[in-house]
Amino acid sequence: MPATTTDAAQKFDLSRASEYETQSRIALAGYEACHELAAAMLAVALGTGTTAEILVAGAGGGAQEIVTAGTLEPGWRFTAVDPSPPMMELAIARLKERGFLDRTEVHLGFVDDLPASKRFDAATLIGVLHHLPGVDAKRAILRSLAKRLKPGAPLILAGNRYAYASQPLLLAAWGERWRMKGAAPAEVEAKLSKILQGADPPASDEAVAALLEQTDFAPPTQFFSSLFWGAWLTRRSNEDPTSD
Repeated sequence: MPATTTDAAQKFDLSRASEYETQSRIALAGYEACHELAAAMLAVALGTGTTAEILVAGAGGGAQEIVTAGTLEPGWRFTAVDPSPPMMELAIARLKERGFLDRTEVHLGFVDDLPASKRFDAATLIGVLHHLPGVDAKRAILRSLAKRLKPGAPLILAGNRYAYASQPLLLAAWGERWRMKGAAPAEVEAKLSKILQGADPPASDEAVAALLEQTDFAPPTQFFSSLFWGAWLTRRSNEDPTSD
């Protein structure tokens, strides 16, 4: 994978992993709802009561994608991929606690490390794309996913879009969200400063659609939005993916 992708993975060290589950639910208003709707959209796309192999890229943390989708569809099995050891340890602990570890194959590393010969019925990429700096790294992970999906297979993509500084109203509301949860003014200011420096989201919904078009995916359907966050369902094209 590109060095920039490795650098992004290193952001999720032990200190960040330890606060991830609490912080993510504050940063994303509607965290559970987004994951529930993602699972529902996948169930509609794949059919209810089916068996399926789901690739979960960026599964580290609470493995919420697997817990939510696996509860809805008992016939689904999962391959969890994440390059951060602390984040993957959290995911494994949660999967074990909730009884999903026996339905999950765990890979510490990148999507490109998976065998190219295996094709999945669906995939998710939630909370990852905005951590990858630059368009090339974003295209690279989407192409890696496309190559490992069956033709027409659904992909759930979710994450922040818009350059943060370009949406001052949303940014201010984000700060108020932290204040609601007890953050002091200085802490809110520090968090917003960190946000402005620490990620590189696609510039717009149209930019997300363009990235998908460039990496062998169909036009997406948005099913969730919360301030900067958006979630979409798309499908891999029915043609063989183009090479990098």
